[in-house]
Amino acid sequence: MKPSKAEILHEYGPFPGVDRVDGVTYDGRQVWFCSRNRLNVLDPASGKTVRRIDIAGDAGTAYDGRYLYQIAEGRILKIDPETGAVLAAIPAPGGGGDSGLAWGEGTLWVGQYRERKIHQIDPETGKILRTIQSNRFVTGVTWVEDELWHGTWEGEQSEVRRVDPRTGEVLERLEMPPGMGVSGLESDGADRFYCGGGESGKVRAIRRPRRAAAGGSASKKADGRARK
Repeated sequence: MKPSKAEILHEYGPFPGVDRVDGVTYDGRQVWFCSRNRLNVLDPASGKTVRRIDIAGDAGTAYDGRYLYQIAEGRILKIDPETGAVLAAIPAPGGGGDSGLAWGEGTLWVGQYRERKIHQIDPETGKILRTIQSNRFVTGVTWVEDELWHGTWEGEQSEVRRVDPRTGEVLERLEMPPGMGVSGLESDGADRFYCGGGESGKVRAIRRPRRAAAGGSASKKADGRARK
């Protein structure tokens, strides 16, 4: 399958005090991104960070419409975004080798970087419900309109891929420009993806390809996040 070229819509950062971007998520208005032991809140309209929460974190970030989830040292923390309080913690399936994190179908989806896997897990217990095998290192993961996408980053090559959530078959590939990697990945629920840029300290917005809706089903948010 020949990849399409990713269309860069906007580049945010670098940001003061941020030397890398790991997980990325979106709450309907603002972008949250993890930079080591800190969650930063980015206003995409102004391009400025407007808030931060000091909390453990070293990989993927997700949002379920009410709470944040953050991978931190082999655990997944459930966080109140208003107060920054950690409400619960479950074991991450990779035991420290985890990468991306997404909310979809009422569950969490966790990437394992070097194992080239994506696990669907129970958000209350961490039990693995399903495992999808990839043929590339898995970075960020996101759900949008019944579509499962994930990032890859090997050497200087990085892509955003749409895969079959049952089989892992690659259905679509977006190739990032040389030197631009994807660490975290999140959809805005519409026409763009927010991509963490790793050690560049940047967040990039790229265009999400659109397809014709079948029976109007494309308007339904698959990941259960509230419309803002």
